[in-house]
Amino acid sequence: MIRISLAFLLQDGSLMNELYIITTGALVAGTCSILGCFLILRKMAMVADAISHAILPGIVLTYLVFDSKDSFLMLIGAGVFGFFTAFLIEWIHSRLRLQEDASIGISFTFLFSIGVILISYYASNIDLDMDCVLYGEITYVPLNTVTLQNGLNLGPKALWTSGAMFLLVVSFVSLFYKELRICTFDPSYAVSIGIATVIWHYALMGLLSFTTVICFESVGSVLVVTFFIVPPATAYLITNKLNHMIILSVLSGIVASVGGYFLANLLNASIAAGMCTTCGIEFLLAFLLKRQKR
Repeated sequence: MIRISLAFLLQDGSLMNELYIITTGALVAGTCSILGCFLILRKMAMVADAISHAILPGIVLTYLVFDSKDSFLMLIGAGVFGFFTAFLIEWIHSRLRLQEDASIGISFTFLFSIGVILISYYASNIDLDMDCVLYGEITYVPLNTVTLQNGLNLGPKALWTSGAMFLLVVSFVSLFYKELRICTFDPSYAVSIGIATVIWHYALMGLLSFTTVICFESVGSVLVVTFFIVPPATAYLITNKLNHMIILSVLSGIVASVGGYFLANLLNASIAAGMCTTCGIEFLLAFLLKRQKR
């Protein structure tokens, strides 16, 4: 399916379709990489993967309440449960004194299981699955476009949504960089100077949740989780300054998007897999570079 679609795009869409895919991948990579830097430093790298499973109850409940598989309603329901997942992880970690990874594992398995039970009990005869309702595939980006009533084609929907999320994340981090940096590196000091660390934590987690859900619909879950973790981890091996880490992770993600597309083109393989593979190659090169310096 993916190979046929890629061949179709190359034959029919030529340069514009290639540009749409690469640009969307670069925007998603930049958005996820910026937030991923804070996740890596907070030792919460797998939160994005946890959210990808924990939003299932939100999708099912949205369908049961509104009796519709409308994409926008599903995104809202998934986003709300994504934020609730982040809240539950932090609550278990802080109140029950469990490690962060254990809190993540408990939260997403519990919520995902509830979603499975809801589907089995209330929607067993309905085609209601995250793959068909929410998850996207970057190969199909040029096929889902925004068209005005007068017939004007504004381009792929994923390009607009990922671009909007990129601007939102860049604006948020730029405006509140000082608070986010202090809360990430030294929460105790942040509290002592009057910064509400809990508020900033949930603001970051809320933005992470909606970014995850929206980017899932644009390019698919595996690619989003990869961009959240691998480019920031690559930058972490190269520098120990947060601002440099953010810039390097964004650049790493953009290079992976471009290089991964042409790698998939060369092998006639999955574009998402090509981009993920390129991210892994970049991480390996950064590791070898760091080891050589030592």
